[in-house]
Amino acid sequence: MPLLRLAYSALYLIALMAVFMAWSQVGGQDHLDLLPWWIKLGLPAVMALGIVRATSAAVAGDRGWNGTSLRWLGLTLVLAVLCGFASYYSHMYLEDQGDEEDQSDTTVSRIFDHNSARLVSARRLALSAPTSVTTMRSPS
Repeated sequence: MPLLRLAYSALYLIALMAVFMAWSQVGGQDHLDLLPWWIKLGLPAVMALGIVRATSAAVAGDRGWNGTSLRWLGLTLVLAVLCGFASYYSHMYLEDQGDEEDQSDTTVSRIFDHNSARLVSARRLALSAPTSVTTMRSPS
């Protein structure tokens, strides 16, 4: 039994990392960054627990797909949908508006370096040139 507990603990940590990675890739890291910390911690922790409990129920039962494992799998899928709703809410209502002054000062561009075939991130300052020139006339 201690070996089985160790296996379930390792499965929980792997499931937790997988849930965090999948959520940031599917929902978008920018949207995930705008969510409160308790949502980002709570949903994946319970989701990983659901994965472990579904696995535990599948191992303990006569068949892998028994009622208990299906219930835990269903709970895990409901939590995955809640993660999707949280990302959607973040996309619709928590978007960072930003300042227009900051956008005119600097621009961030990505330059593809053909020689070494890698993506290089470069930052350059946007120069603001005057649009019109006014001259003063001397009184004659």
